Amino acid sequence: MDKRVERVGDVLHEAAETHHRVYRIVDGADDDWASWYADWLINLSELPNLLETTPVRSELVCELVGLHREYTAKTPAEPWESFYAQRLLAAFGPDGGRSA
Repeated sequence: MDKRVERVGDVLHEAAETHHRVYRIVDGADDDWASWYADWLINLSELPNLLETTPVRSELVCELVGLHREYTAKTPAEPWESFYAQRLLAAFGPDGGRSA
């Protein structure tokens, strides 16, 4: 599972870099960032292949918002990409995740 966590983390990092480029005029500010991420992750990244399912967009948005709140509250030492990746795999992956 560690390799999958790394690969999902890489996809999340790519999403963050792409989002920042798209929103460069406002220095990455986007109140609806989770919707943008979910759309990009589902339609323009390898995330569905890595999860072995395509999450429902609204579920992924909800999960991303919850992960942001949890990560911000806990302030763990690990990078956000790893934190999110582990939990996205647990929520949506083949080893106990929901299916779309």
